[in-house]
Amino acid sequence: MQKITPFLWFDDQAEEAAGHYTSLFEDSRVVHVQRYGEAGPGEAGTVMTVTFELAGQQFIALNGGPQFTFNEAMSLYVDCTSQEEVDELWTKLSAGGQEGPCGWLKDRYGVSWQIIPRRLTDLLSDPDPARADRVMQAMLGMTKIDVQTLEEAAGEG
Repeated sequence: MQKITPFLWFDDQAEEAAGHYTSLFEDSRVVHVQRYGEAGPGEAGTVMTVTFELAGQQFIALNGGPQFTFNEAMSLYVDCTSQEEVDELWTKLSAGGQEGPCGWLKDRYGVSWQIIPRRLTDLLSDPDPARADRVMQAMLGMTKIDVQTLEEAAGEG
């Protein structure tokens, strides 16, 4: 078991969310489903926690009830190697959710994600501050990140 594991509190959709997430990323799987016993606090036999892995990273999802909800103060950052990966994940994760600015979205469960192409990080790290600033300005006007537009802003297109 890894030393630090993100723990996600859902109302009652932990198993559904884990199944959805594991279908989107390679090297992903549901590891274990734990159910509430007679002692509660949930109804005996219902899902309490789901341990799952996304791209080899372990997470735990809890069906804890509606007391707490997700917000953008915590997000899952996905390092995408291509525009195709950005497009695919953006479409699948934002379905039923909400698109946000600068590569951020909320999925249908309320979890915030950053779907970021590695090329953005490279361009923002350009040693020419004017190029990096143009890329930043272009990115600030986007919802889903578009690599071609970033490269054009950098003067590469």
